[in-house]
Amino acid sequence: MAVIPSLHFRNFQEINWSFHATTCAAQKLPENVHEILTEAALREAYCIHTYDIPAALRINTDQTQTIYQQGTNATWNQKGDCQLLPWEPSISASGELLPFQAIYQGATPASCPNHESPFYNEAQRLGFRDKYWSTMAIMKSLVNEIIAPYFAHKKDELEIEDLDNQFSIWKIDCWSVHKSKEFLSWMETTHPKIIIIFVLGNCMYACS
Repeated sequence: MAVIPSLHFRNFQEINWSFHATTCAAQKLPENVHEILTEAALREAYCIHTYDIPAALRINTDQTQTIYQQGTNATWNQKGDCQLLPWEPSISASGELLPFQAIYQGATPASCPNHESPFYNEAQRLGFRDKYWSTMAIMKSLVNEIIAPYFAHKKDELEIEDLDNQFSIWKIDCWSVHKSKEFLSWMETTHPKIIIIFVLGNCMYACS
């Protein structure tokens, strides 16, 4: 690790900068993790068997964070800044990678396009937010623009006869917005043939 002269260190403090280093969030598994994951696997197997759901119609989405970095494990930046870019990558059980959703924070004018930019309205439509994690609007966008169209395309590709009654499975982690009554009610009303299966918090890697 590079040694920073005390004079430079004081300069960083004066401009309200702080030392930022990559971290790994602590994830503590529950004591009965094997029992929980077994029950989850059995439930998924039941849905697959009962509703005859092929691998191509089973998706796993896991919100993850990508670190903004300049080639090292540490940097200096404004105090309170979060150097993270959340992604929503999705992959089917048949091994097909779906387009990912990237969630950018647009909290200041400097981080957003100029109002006079010819693509400003398009940027607004895509949804720059003051939060860098999933919200209700962002989740709706993910489902309507990526998840549901993929399922519809695959049903046609698989030549499924009864398209309207073919179920699909979408496995996601249990973030608060994912398990909220508002989101689940919207899914049940708008996409009733998508079965949501939750993965217990901090267990996404354990069940994979």
